Amino acid sequence: MTLIYFILILGVTIFVHELGHFIFAKRAGIYVYEFSLGMGPKIFSFNRKDDETVYSIRLFPLGGFVQMAGEEITPDEEIPEEKRMQSKTWVERFLTIVAGCISNFIFALILLFVVGLIYGSPELKPYIGESLKNYPAYEVGIEDGDLILSINGENMSTSDDVLMKLELLDKEKTASFKVEKKDGTIKTYDLNPKKETIDGVEQYKFGFTFTDKVNYGLGETLKFTFTKFASTVKSMFQVITNLITGNLGLDRLSGPVGIYGIVGEGVKAGFENVLFLTAFLSINVGFVNLLPFPAFDGGRLLFLVIEKIKGSKVDSKFENILHAIGFALLIILMIYITIQDISRL
Repeated sequence: MTLIYFILILGVTIFVHELGHFIFAKRAGIYVYEFSLGMGPKIFSFNRKDDETVYSIRLFPLGGFVQMAGEEITPDEEIPEEKRMQSKTWVERFLTIVAGCISNFIFALILLFVVGLIYGSPELKPYIGESLKNYPAYEVGIEDGDLILSINGENMSTSDDVLMKLELLDKEKTASFKVEKKDGTIKTYDLNPKKETIDGVEQYKFGFTFTDKVNYGLGETLKFTFTKFASTVKSMFQVITNLITGNLGLDRLSGPVGIYGIVGEGVKAGFENVLFLTAFLSINVGFVNLLPFPAFDGGRLLFLVIEKIKGSKVDSKFENILHAIGFALLIILMIYITIQDISRL
């Protein structure tokens, strides 16, 4: 079941992304060679009547693509120039490129709304669910029901904010927690995490869990949907920023093998968590693709911005060469991360 869910979750997430590109490419009149789910050898394909596009499923469910005329390093002379990407207006190209990410974001919002509507909306404010005995939080006086307001002076709006902050803390230094007690009073506690070795791995724990309170109602569902979406995007932005600055290492990233393990845990926890995971991955795919790196959608958008600033188009051959180099670097990064994931197993 884990394998089935893994393929379905990745397949649906990728399909939604590529469908966004495909729809706007067709609307703009761009020649689309192939709409593919998966990478590697084809295992199934078909054509529709009066449609040039080949629709295919490939062996490895780790990606997908919409192959459009104009993305080749050497232009395909068999395709009329007016059907190539470069011949379209700036707005048409912008919408075609950004549509995949926007589709992922809309899909994630729908999934989060469905979760909140059916299962209830989990409380997102960082209320303490349980302060565990024999751990620093309990020992300094943090109690069940306390609300974490800030850590080291940085405001905490959601439990996601707290988790990210704790991940980035220097565990050898004292952390200052500002909390609101149940009676409304504000107190500040200084905590040093407790170091434990579990299965040979050193871990630092403050010793508290978040509340498992669930809210109901349409208003709460809408609030949860957009707050969780914004919180997830914020966390991803912080991860990328800290990867660039070196505060986080590449060893903290996961690839397909790591995702497979996460899917397995999600399946055990129930279908609600599968929906959560799908929404998270969809936001992740949309966010990462917006990064201004060659081969990503964000890299192509960057060239559009440069074109707008300089007032003339960037040489398509030069741009496509950079995207090809970027794609090769991404493959190398994926191989490296996959090796890490396997070593963790």
